[in-house]
Amino acid sequence: MGVLDIALLGLGAIGREHARVLRANPQLRLAAVADPGAGAAALCAQWQVPHYPDLASLLAGCRVDGVVLATPNTQHVEQTLQCLERGLPVLLEKPIAHSVAEAQRLVAHLDAHGGQVLIGHHRAHSAILAAALEILQTGSLGDLVCVLGSATFYKPDDYFAQASWRREPGAGPILINLIHEVHTLRMLCGEIEEVQAMTSTRRRGFAVEDTASISLRFASGALGSFMLSDVAASARSWEQTSGENPAYAHYPDEDCYVLSGTRGSLNVPTLRTKVYGDALPSWFTPFRQAQSPCAHWDPLERQMAHFAELVQGRVAPRVSARDGLMNLQVVDAIARAARSGATVRPTECH
Repeated sequence: MGVLDIALLGLGAIGREHARVLRANPQLRLAAVADPGAGAAALCAQWQVPHYPDLASLLAGCRVDGVVLATPNTQHVEQTLQCLERGLPVLLEKPIAHSVAEAQRLVAHLDAHGGQVLIGHHRAHSAILAAALEILQTGSLGDLVCVLGSATFYKPDDYFAQASWRREPGAGPILINLIHEVHTLRMLCGEIEEVQAMTSTRRRGFAVEDTASISLRFASGALGSFMLSDVAASARSWEQTSGENPAYAHYPDEDCYVLSGTRGSLNVPTLRTKVYGDALPSWFTPFRQAQSPCAHWDPLERQMAHFAELVQGRVAPRVSARDGLMNLQVVDAIARAARSGATVRPTECH
């Protein structure tokens, strides 16, 4: 198969990132763009790419091999279904949908009719997380006991001034930022069976939370504690510690995850380990300390390369629609737990 023609819907911040990596991949050609925004036509003219106002006109006007959807969450499922009806593989930006019910509808369609959908949880393609998983698979940490995680950062005031909806319920860090962390936790620690949560609106006083404290129980029996805040002057977030996105200040000495087992611990993203090895585990026994090397690459570039293989029929999606649904179910459960004060199982009907 030669160069693949890929359409892109949405030229917001993440849509432009998808365009960047797509145009840099020699296996792919940005064949068309659909976006109703005022500046979209001019940008497409600069790229010498056909521009369409919406998905329907794009699909009617050109032939493509696959579609990247980077549109508002409320449009995700309907647009994906339109593409699947034409037999087109889809790279669907996270979250899979704006509600659990809509995500379930898409998963049910795929179960019944087939099709290829890759959910854009780009950390699944991270070199750092690949290295962390290799360390975990050696068994050197023993059985996982607990994980400490954080996504604590400070969103500037103009972030909220630019769009008033960001001050309202549904726009806080639980539903906007936490879904990245949920997928990371599931990759590293396995499935999440129960959650508890408390939230605060005290610092900004908006109708939406600015800080959340979350407890998790994993299927393995391990427990987790996660701090989330968009008003914390802290560098303990993936963006600031991993260095994978150059838009953020980078603090390579910081970690945002600590996984502890019965024989050792792993810090991520620095990949520092403390293990007992053959020694008897005891807080009196010195650890063997090490820091594992790690390759460096752009996970968005790797995700797009994976999508090219998916379009060619060579691989199954690394992050399936069912994965996307499970991530959304956990985030939804955390939001419900914060409202109710109860322990919530992500798979519970509501």
